[in-house]
Amino acid sequence: MRKLSEQEIERIVSLLKEGKPLPEDYKWILFDTKKEYELIYADKEREEDILADTMAVPLQPVKTFRNGEDGNGWTNMLIFGDNLQVLKTLLQMKQEGKLKNADGTPGVRLVYIDPPFATRQEFRGSQDQKAYQDKIAGARFLEFLRKRLVFLRELLSEDGSIYVHLDYKKAHYVKTLMDEILGEHNFRNEIIVKRITKNLQRQFETIENLPQGHDVLYWYTKQTSTRFKLLLTAREKFKEEGYWKDFWSNADRPTMRYPLLGVTPTSGQWKWSKERAEKAANNYKRYLKESKEKSLLEFWQENDEAIEFIRKSENGKIEHWIAPDEMKFVDTVWTDISAYQSKKEYPTQKNEQLLFRIVKNFSNPGDLVLDCFAGSGTTLAVAEKLGRRWIGVDCGKLAIYTMQKRLLNIAESKDLEDPQKKKKYGKPCRPFTLYNAGLYDYKMIKELPWEQYRDFALKLFQCRDEPHEISRIELDGYLGADSVMVFNYQKHKDAGLDRGFIDDLHKYLGDKIGKRFFIIAPAASVQFLEDYIEKGGTKYYILRIPYSIIEEIHNRGFSKIKQPVSERDVNDTVEAVGFDFIQVPKVECQYFLDKPKKTDLFNQNTKECVIKIEKFESRIISRKPLEFANLETLSMVMLDYDFDGEVFGLDTEVFYAEELKKNGYEVRFSEDKVKGQVMIIYIDIFGNEKREVKTLSDFNDKRKKEE
Repeated sequence: MRKLSEQEIERIVSLLKEGKPLPEDYKWILFDTKKEYELIYADKEREEDILADTMAVPLQPVKTFRNGEDGNGWTNMLIFGDNLQVLKTLLQMKQEGKLKNADGTPGVRLVYIDPPFATRQEFRGSQDQKAYQDKIAGARFLEFLRKRLVFLRELLSEDGSIYVHLDYKKAHYVKTLMDEILGEHNFRNEIIVKRITKNLQRQFETIENLPQGHDVLYWYTKQTSTRFKLLLTAREKFKEEGYWKDFWSNADRPTMRYPLLGVTPTSGQWKWSKERAEKAANNYKRYLKESKEKSLLEFWQENDEAIEFIRKSENGKIEHWIAPDEMKFVDTVWTDISAYQSKKEYPTQKNEQLLFRIVKNFSNPGDLVLDCFAGSGTTLAVAEKLGRRWIGVDCGKLAIYTMQKRLLNIAESKDLEDPQKKKKYGKPCRPFTLYNAGLYDYKMIKELPWEQYRDFALKLFQCRDEPHEISRIELDGYLGADSVMVFNYQKHKDAGLDRGFIDDLHKYLGDKIGKRFFIIAPAASVQFLEDYIEKGGTKYYILRIPYSIIEEIHNRGFSKIKQPVSERDVNDTVEAVGFDFIQVPKVECQYFLDKPKKTDLFNQNTKECVIKIEKFESRIISRKPLEFANLETLSMVMLDYDFDGEVFGLDTEVFYAEELKKNGYEVRFSEDKVKGQVMIIYIDIFGNEKREVKTLSDFNDKRKKEE
């Protein structure tokens, strides 16, 4: 660290006296740092603070599909929630030994993420439905992504790697961030991937820029020593008999200019070392001597396909023989694969062949693959087909239901190993569990076995699970430095948590526990209204489930996950932090048949099923109930026109609240679409759902009001 000059010292003192910030240059002079450079921007947090301050959220199982495990105690995970909080939770799982590859190695072997590109654009699906909006940009985008990269680094196994998929707009900034977080020495490659190019500017005589023809993939590893198998791909054209090629190269290494079959180059060089070239020349002489009746290909095959040949051609050129090979090395320009699926159900849906190349070559069967911007689920589908373990995370209900359907119907999708792309995969997906993170069903919590309830309660209030005893009283952990007890409401059904319970507790604990003591209990089990009861010098705080959670949200200024109410707001949920409890909205509708609003030659004799939403109210758990106007909290309506009675299979139409408002809150669809039962899911802005199952008979010409 260099010394400051007298002029620099005077300037620093002057700036400090005036209350002005110091120039950024002084950071490297005043403070000892090993970093040569880093990206500086507003509101950039320390890594230590990101790891410490991010809240972990318990994972609540909602449903397990295809019941069972993979045979080694693992079930794949699909998680609805904010990915930053989920990554903190997964990191805790890794530290607890619960996040492993099939070989027992802790952590995630491969991460692929396709985060927002900071484009400020909107993205649509095959039916013109809005899937998400890429809103955040600038420094906010960089910090948003950086926080997640910090956790992803911690989640990687020691031999793990990460791929980040971006376009040109922010890639250069992200590269600098990844150098900083993962280490510049762990950078492996920048990979160019072809994307579908729109030639919209061809209609004009002048252009403002060239059309974007590629995306980039940044590939990093956890440590420099990690090695990978050769990456090969099929040649588009190859000669089955092999062919001869000029052995001379226009490179210029004097040490590679040696006599060979009577020829010594005066410029350029030979392609191989002298020893290797002479051996190959002798191999060809041996072929001419021993195998005149055989083709060179036959001779090559008889010699384990490992020998090389060099000859002098009739025109005097030195040539080496290129053996037939259907495979070629893959470099960093992937023009043979498109980044995006041409026919897609979900906006920005990635090509399975792209993920096939990544997952197959940079992980092994049984390895854990993570995508925390899972979207349409391409990463998960490919990992499933290749026998990898997988975890997918997304904060959008549309994404979750899209992935659920895709995985459950995976047998009908294309077989990735089929080069002709005509064969179906043909296998059902392995078991996977859908989890909620940050939005919980309180009824399900109360039905948990005691040990699971205890674990969930501790995690809900960010307590350390560290059982201990004070005066023979069993306690469950700590909140900060203070002891915590999880009230066993299952054991004390009749007594409940009343003042007498606190009195008895204080008799044993007395002055042994300091000024604060915490008790976690269901709100219904607590027999008094106070937030705490003071005994001696100790305050016995009651953390009520769910009310205290809600108060904690308000006190810390958390924002809840919010679902979109319009196309402009789809997936605008990126910085949601906190948790809440599911409260089923109150919905009242009319269900009837009506003439189509728009008629043509094809629908003159058909009718439309109409769902007219008359009442939609969300109830929020809080001591001070939040008041919402009717229909104010409606987000969207999803439909499954062919509900099988068990699993909701999302159809491509999604009706958003803003459009519904324009249409008098009417959902309309042709009666021909109904194949039996229709499941209707009404979703509010907090992610709560109201589900209804109807048949065509529930829609009649006489308007029928149902609650």
